[in-house]
Amino acid sequence: MSIEVLNESGAEVDEKGLAALARHVLDGMRVHPLAELSLLLVDEAAMSELHEKWMGEPGPTDVLAFPMDELRPGHMSGGADEDGEPDPGLLGDVVLCPAVAERQAGTAGHSRAAELELLCTHGILHLLGYDHAEPEEHKEMFGLQADLLESWQEKRGRR
Repeated sequence: MSIEVLNESGAEVDEKGLAALARHVLDGMRVHPLAELSLLLVDEAAMSELHEKWMGEPGPTDVLAFPMDELRPGHMSGGADEDGEPDPGLLGDVVLCPAVAERQAGTAGHSRAAELELLCTHGILHLLGYDHAEPEEHKEMFGLQADLLESWQEKRGRR
């Protein structure tokens, strides 16, 4: 799995930990092991610009997801090459804002690292086509998010 983490936020973040979490989520969702994912951490100004440009909403947000290929859970790849071999596909980009995550973590009563793990998982699920606009979608996505984070905590020996 190719997971690139770019930290342009100026905040100190456990990039290796976020990459390991992303790998755990993608493995749990049975995404092709050679799929590519980019995690980008930005400051509030950059996130505000992206939020306004792509969502039409002012101010910074916590996470944005920009899907590339049409990968879906349970599908091991983004298609097939000319020989019929699975093509791993380019999943897309998840953009995180540690400054917003810091504020949300304080409100939620957990660490910024835990909030970034939640947001990273949430963003990856959006890349895989999950949404939470409707009550049933919300229940499915947030249930899956909770299960993935719980299995991550267990794997890390935190439960």
